[in-house]
Amino acid sequence: MAEVRPFRAVHYDERLTGPISDLVAPPYDVISPEERLRYLARSSYNVARLILPDTPADAALTWRDWLAAGVLVAEADPGLWWLREEYVGPDGDRHRRESFFGLVHVEPYERGIVRPHERTHAGPKRSQLELLRAVRANLSPILLLYEDPAQRPRKALAPLVEGDPFFEATDDTSTARVWRITDVDAIAEARAALADRSLVIADGHHRYETAVAYAAEEGSPEAHEMMAVFANTDGEGLTIFPTHRVVREPPELNGNLRITPLAGGPGEALARLGAIRHDHAAFLVYRRDGTALVEAPGDDRLDTAVLDQLGIDEPHYTPRADEAVALVDSGQAEAAFLLRPPTIEQVRAVAEAGGTMPQKSTYFYPKLLSGLLFHQL
Repeated sequence: MAEVRPFRAVHYDERLTGPISDLVAPPYDVISPEERLRYLARSSYNVARLILPDTPADAALTWRDWLAAGVLVAEADPGLWWLREEYVGPDGDRHRRESFFGLVHVEPYERGIVRPHERTHAGPKRSQLELLRAVRANLSPILLLYEDPAQRPRKALAPLVEGDPFFEATDDTSTARVWRITDVDAIAEARAALADRSLVIADGHHRYETAVAYAAEEGSPEAHEMMAVFANTDGEGLTIFPTHRVVREPPELNGNLRITPLAGGPGEALARLGAIRHDHAAFLVYRRDGTALVEAPGDDRLDTAVLDQLGIDEPHYTPRADEAVALVDSGQAEAAFLLRPPTIEQVRAVAEAGGTMPQKSTYFYPKLLSGLLFHQL
């Protein structure tokens, strides 16, 4: 059974650091070297100094110094934290996602309690393990999905969210607000609601697998828990966007693919693509001379699985169709493969079957901000 617990969160003290918006950043794996410099310049206390340090030893020293100076403080009592995110998505529309912070007991995948849906790579796990060994803290939450049509955690926790948030952080087009919840009965109800559920990792596969490895080598009860944000797949604003591929040398479209040239612009083509049922793979190919709809009749695999089988070489990934199109129009790329987002049912089906999707098959947007809360082991 999934074991979820409240925790004594460590967080910034804005009286010493200044506004939390200057201190947060996206997860380490979506920050470019140029963006890292931009976050470091925002504040001498920006979380990029912890999640993207020059060395793990530097992060550990920074962590200890900030704790000693009161820049980071620990709550006296354990709690759960309600998270409300409002954002503009890659589709240009405004969205809201509701979820909550807590701890999850880390388990190997084979136990079937926490399940992956994407493949991981050895390099990031090595660097994350070195960082975890040095700092002994969860510096960023992972995103875990659960399925609960009755919405028991929301009904228990959300009514306690009132007044000004504990933190309100804005980064680009998203705003995250968190409220601390310590009500014992509400926490017990939220924990009970998830106790008989399996959890699917939406974002943070490398960090989760790192935590499992660390728990195995370290052995303490504390090492078997990590910070996570828990999001319901039913009715709480969870949104999946596609990740498009842009390439300089597109592969041949062969095999049993059906190719249909489309009139009009890429916007019209995307609308047509979005209307196609997910009972077979489909995607668009955009070139400067036009757009084509590519379908794989009778093939119910994921769009990304069929596309990756063609042998795409060194793609550039982007969740924004307009960026993908612009790269082709400017001559920086030869073709853009524009995709549909997988459904949450597809993600869960792959995870429950013990499979994994190709890299960059899903984009759960927005990425959770690092720096709102920390968990010290």
